[in-house]
Amino acid sequence: MGQKENVYDVFRERGFLDQLTDEEGIAEILEGNVTCYIGFDPTASSFHVGNLVPIMSLAHMQRHGHRPIALVGGGTGLVGDPSGKDVMRQILTYEEIDKNAEAQKKQFSRFLDFSEDRALLLNNADWLTRLKYIDFLRDIGVHFSVNRMLSTESIRIRLETGLSFIEFNYQLLQAYDFWHLFRNYNCLIQMGGSDQWGNIVAGIDLIRRLEGGQAYGITFPLIMTADGRKMGKTEKGAIWLDPERTSPYEYYQFWINTDDRDVGRFLALFTFLSMEEVRECGKLKGAEIRKVKEVLAFEATRIVHGEEGAQKARAASRALFSKEANDDASIPTTYLDKNELIEGVPIFKLFEATHLSASGSEARRLIEQGGGYLNERRVHQFDHLVTSRDFNKKGEIFLRAGKKKFHRIKILDI
Repeated sequence: MGQKENVYDVFRERGFLDQLTDEEGIAEILEGNVTCYIGFDPTASSFHVGNLVPIMSLAHMQRHGHRPIALVGGGTGLVGDPSGKDVMRQILTYEEIDKNAEAQKKQFSRFLDFSEDRALLLNNADWLTRLKYIDFLRDIGVHFSVNRMLSTESIRIRLETGLSFIEFNYQLLQAYDFWHLFRNYNCLIQMGGSDQWGNIVAGIDLIRRLEGGQAYGITFPLIMTADGRKMGKTEKGAIWLDPERTSPYEYYQFWINTDDRDVGRFLALFTFLSMEEVRECGKLKGAEIRKVKEVLAFEATRIVHGEEGAQKARAASRALFSKEANDDASIPTTYLDKNELIEGVPIFKLFEATHLSASGSEARRLIEQGGGYLNERRVHQFDHLVTSRDFNKKGEIFLRAGKKKFHRIKILDI
């Protein structure tokens, strides 16, 4: 039997690593089995693709024999993390945070196996909301230097726009989390985005002061697309893991529309394909890159929406791109009453109604610039009237915005 692959090498090869508090020490302890954690902000009822790097990192840890802790920030969410934000986060109620935390738990199970304590799902509200303020100041606050906290990049940036006292406390609470998990679960590593570096180091320092123990930190790089955009940010907003917010088809389309320059990197980060397979895919160029994008889209969608959801999304995508009519329910569809078509509907209004354009004015600009299509024919007038004569025998038309955004409209009661 060969030697177990060190997850540190996996992270390095796949592009997960940004900063490490002790590179040699981390590589060494990962030769054994360790417990690690990442905290997740419960301010939304779903994760989005911008959360995938930390979630995938926990999955890789588990696949290599380590125990990940997914920590829902039910307590810290009541305060709000100032890291990476220009303005104060919205303060949510206890009820809103609890509801969001429950929804997030379901999504974690797509990536992690929580059976037999192979992974833990904890909520820091269980200990943070029980703290007594004076005791916390005397036992924990005494170990924090205000001067040192002010030098932390996330706090320094926010001082320019305004930092509330409640947010200033956030670093203490996150450090307390790490100490609590170290003491009660033997958690040795905290991981997180690059903006969490100061908070992670503060936790390591608190553990050293209170326990005389050694803990470690790893941060991940901010993932940017080849054209300079933050990963997961699109014209339509965030790409959610919740199928009610972003359908499996739309999720699949997000990945298949990846810039050619990003495909190899995203295969390494957002799928569990072996690096041998990733490298083979990376060799394909030109027309074959479409096949590689299908692999990326299918694998990424399968992780979040399951095998069946990924297959349906792929079938719907292939049908649209091959210009075949398809009854697949995965294709985004809007229904019109046939009476609405008696006098005709201006096509720019259909582009707006189907969210192919964010507004009527944007739809007009799209069409005037030659980017609007009806049944694969370019539309030249933004006020072109769509009537029942434009629909095929199945009572449907296909709209297209640019090269890659499709939508089907079907007539009710044809």
